[in-house]
Amino acid sequence: MKEHFQDLLEYNLHFNQLLIQDFLENNSVWPEKGKNLLNHILNAHQIWNARILNQITFGVWQINADNLLLNINSDNYNHSCKILNERNLDEIITYKTSKGQEFSNSIQGILFHFINHSTYHRGQIAMLMNEAGLEPIATDYIFFKRKN
Repeated sequence: MKEHFQDLLEYNLHFNQLLIQDFLENNSVWPEKGKNLLNHILNAHQIWNARILNQITFGVWQINADNLLLNINSDNYNHSCKILNERNLDEIITYKTSKGQEFSNSIQGILFHFINHSTYHRGQIAMLMNEAGLEPIATDYIFFKRKN
């Protein structure tokens, strides 16, 4: 199971990186909502890692400096790999949401959630890119597997 999550984390890293690079090259024509969603993807990943690792979290919708986006994506991946390698996937994490509600979920469930969450928002970004006249990046998992 850990190998599968490692693969999904690499998929997530790869397509986030491609989107960030496209944004950095075309940010004058990227839709504002796309920029917000791109930051949100990175923020949510950081938040979930931080909840597991008992670290300070980003704001859910904070906008990060453009020159930090690639580093945030890489840091998110590295922290998730650390979790994957050092923790039990069945371990239950108790955390508070941004609204202060307390919940508990397994690390496995959390990893699946933020990868799925990222995929969902990358689809929204693709639609926004298309509407702005930009060529959307095909970010489906199968495209990642075809390259490997």
